Amino acid sequence: MNAAGSIGSRSTRSAKIRSDLGHPVVDADGHWIETAPVMKEFFLDFVRDLGGGDLAARFEAAGGLDYDDTVLRPWGALSEESRQESWATRPPWWTLPAANTLDRATAHLPGLLAERLDDFGIDFSVLYPSRTLTTPAIREDELRQIACRALNVYHAELYGGYQDRMTPVAMIPMHTPEEGIAEIEYAAGELGLKAIMINGLIHRPIGQGSASPGKGMPNWGSGSGERIDTLGLDSAYDYDPFWRRCAELGVAPASHTPGMGWGSRRSISSYVANHIGSFGASMEALCRGLFLGGVTRRFPELSFGMLEGGVAWACELYAGLVSHWEKRNAKTIHDLDPERIDRELLLDLFERYGDERMTKKGEAIATSFQKLEPPPPFTDEYAACEIEKKEDIRELFEPRFYFGCEADDPMVAWAFDARVNPMGARLRAMFSSDMGHWDVPEMSGILEEAYELVEKKMIDEESFQDFVFTNPIRFYTSVNPDFFANTRIAGEAARVVAKKD
Repeated sequence: MNAAGSIGSRSTRSAKIRSDLGHPVVDADGHWIETAPVMKEFFLDFVRDLGGGDLAARFEAAGGLDYDDTVLRPWGALSEESRQESWATRPPWWTLPAANTLDRATAHLPGLLAERLDDFGIDFSVLYPSRTLTTPAIREDELRQIACRALNVYHAELYGGYQDRMTPVAMIPMHTPEEGIAEIEYAAGELGLKAIMINGLIHRPIGQGSASPGKGMPNWGSGSGERIDTLGLDSAYDYDPFWRRCAELGVAPASHTPGMGWGSRRSISSYVANHIGSFGASMEALCRGLFLGGVTRRFPELSFGMLEGGVAWACELYAGLVSHWEKRNAKTIHDLDPERIDRELLLDLFERYGDERMTKKGEAIATSFQKLEPPPPFTDEYAACEIEKKEDIRELFEPRFYFGCEADDPMVAWAFDARVNPMGARLRAMFSSDMGHWDVPEMSGILEEAYELVEKKMIDEESFQDFVFTNPIRFYTSVNPDFFANTRIAGEAARVVAKKD
């Protein structure tokens, strides 16, 4: 504590780095930690007012805000035998700061965070939830929508006095486009929230009826009999009205949806096994679905945030989209049409080079080459993107997707390496502190750790500026040029907005 009684000192190395940079640092993805006893009282009153005592009781029965592992996360109440039988995914545990009590309190108290941001070298932070991150995935429709509404009201009140340094996101449920539209209209119109967090993956039942998640299955997992809807390709609904409303209201959709509990991340014993790469997996699925579903073609004004998953997966996805299009576009795909087989040449080659068994079956072999499977219903799997040349892929991908990357992620360098990325692309990685979570041992060391990318000559100063400043500004102002108005960095942000990409 300094002489004036303030926690902040501005004497950290991160503060020194920020001073030397000559430009602001914008945290695209920080985190608050919910203060359960306080929020529980607010939530129950709010839920009771909207839906009555019965709904409040159901909310508590579903886990409420107690964070009791035996209620909210049934894994803890199961025997080892039961975990084996139901294959209950090991959920997170000990994921919040404890020994570093100052940092823990900072994530709960917006006034304390505002006081310490200069020590962190951070000018402005966009804040996302922690323990209630999966609220938009609650499986019961009424509870999901009311819980998101309650969270948005509470956090608009809690952070309303600190708009010059931080802003909380509104939590948007996405099981249907209608519920998403209803919440962004309320959050943006009534509450004045300017950043949103959508549920980017919806776990839907396959076939008729309602699939049960199974005993011990949390909201963020998929059980058997379920599929993942990525809101674009093969979606259960037409989400275009939602994307259109985002553009009209000036909110850029960002997803922070976990990827644990499905695919290969369903260990019943190891959170580490489930967590590594989990956000990257979920963000890759969403990004791929939006792109191939033609969303970035139909809504060129929108940008999409993919948070906490890093950017390495995006570099691979981008390269894969290019290479697949080159071999499987509307024209080149016909080189793979079995009908293109030259039957006479094939028979001649098998006759000349085949053994006795092959020469005897030449006609059957030729027929098998030409009829591997029924003709496909359509041949251009990029049709929704309306791609005419491979450069169109870069145009629809590079400026439309932004990727939240944590300070200790060395793969950020890949995003800025135009030598490696097809057509010299520089993917838009954004600095994300992830402060408030277990993988940040010291909040004041976040920017210092990120700057190692420059010190180790993995990226240059210009790329670092894009990482910690320009790209976060670009994303949050992409459909709202005034996002940073009346903040500490209003002038610098306005200059980025005025400069064309």
